[in-house]
Amino acid sequence: MRLVVAFALVAALTAGTTGALTFREARTGVLQQSQDTVIKLLRTHVDRLAPELGVPPGEFELRRFATSLAGAEPAGTWRVLVAYGGLSATSAPDDPFEELTPALRAAVNSSTATVFQRVDSGDHTSLVVGMSVTFTAGTAATGPASGVQVFLTVPQTTEQAYVDALVTAVERATVPALGLAVLLALLAARGVLRPVRALRRATRSIAEGRLDTRLDVNGSDELADLSHTFNETAAALEESVAELRGMEARARRFAADVSHELRTPLAAMSAVTDVLDEDAAHLDPDTATAVRLISEETVKLARLVDDLMEISRFDAGAAVLHLDEIDLAESLRRTLAARAWTDLVDVRLPPPDALRGRVDPRRLDVVVANLVGNALRHGARPVHLRLYEGEGRIAVVEVLDSGPGIPDSVLPHVFERFYKSDAARTRTEGSGLGLAITAENVRMHGGTVRAANHPEGGAVFTVELPLRRDEPTRGSGQ
Repeated sequence: MRLVVAFALVAALTAGTTGALTFREARTGVLQQSQDTVIKLLRTHVDRLAPELGVPPGEFELRRFATSLAGAEPAGTWRVLVAYGGLSATSAPDDPFEELTPALRAAVNSSTATVFQRVDSGDHTSLVVGMSVTFTAGTAATGPASGVQVFLTVPQTTEQAYVDALVTAVERATVPALGLAVLLALLAARGVLRPVRALRRATRSIAEGRLDTRLDVNGSDELADLSHTFNETAAALEESVAELRGMEARARRFAADVSHELRTPLAAMSAVTDVLDEDAAHLDPDTATAVRLISEETVKLARLVDDLMEISRFDAGAAVLHLDEIDLAESLRRTLAARAWTDLVDVRLPPPDALRGRVDPRRLDVVVANLVGNALRHGARPVHLRLYEGEGRIAVVEVLDSGPGIPDSVLPHVFERFYKSDAARTRTEGSGLGLAITAENVRMHGGTVRAANHPEGGAVFTVELPLRRDEPTRGSGQ
């Protein structure tokens, strides 16, 4: 559109400038020829009729002279005023001769040369000519002024018609010029923009994941070079992405295989540690300490394996939502009761059945358990759990602890896998995957989770889940 508009503006400017210059020159030529013809004809008639005029002339002689001059023009468009001293006479009776201006009369009084002036009479333009009659040896010629002044007015209707015809011709020439310019602009734009649009479509296709998209290379201009470069870039990108996807798939498969293979020995180890825990009281102190340490580490390892398996399902797109309409407040109470946290958490929940939603109960339990457990481990008591309905039909779950809060440099990374705010803290009770799993479960529900610091102190985690009523859907870890 900008190219077409630019072509049209250039064409309009060129046509307008050319038309204006042509019109000005043609108009000047028409008017110049008209006034030269009138002045020449007037001088001829004055030279012919002036010898018959007596000096000093009377009013009757002046009127006869004016009538003779007006009648000498075959078309009968002349109107003549002849003045001598205080006497004046016109070719038409009682003609006010309004076209005669004081400036023209003053110019005739001060010079013996013929002067003229164009006067706008409202509906048309008139040419007014003034001259002094001079005599030498009884003929009108250059010499002393006789005191007789002749004024002539001629309507320039014919000249105006010529000028109007010029304007019409310029207008008629401008419209085809603009049309031709727009046509040329469209052709030029089509030739230039076609490969650009193809490049835009190809870029969008690449952005949508179709990395095998390529452009046809035609010609040897800059756009062809651009298309060739795009194809080379797309090919390199496809190769790199394929390699990265292969590495990612192998890494996921490795994590899943390792987690799966660890389950059997971990189950055996857990059974053994349970037996050792029962007999720890009868063992010597050093052996009892070692047994308890092994038992704790086995529990952590089992939890890490479970989290890795869950993350692997998210990454493989195999995680599924099993939606059910439940009382959200009751689900949160069960989560706390199942982990013996009822007395450790201050809850503010709506009445029974006041807030219901269609969610996956198991995944909601994981979300709340991870957030409350994280607050109990890394924050400080009291820990507050709040559930309420927000604007736009959403359920809002807030978990607030009374600890020092989260450093600003850590906030953007709290939901990343295995991220730890203290790099020196290599051993923790958690696996480093709890918040990442929480974020994935919330995202599968179409909700959001965010972390922040409360103005009054402590970290606050906010989960927003839509209270939807639709059918169960399959989630995706991609």
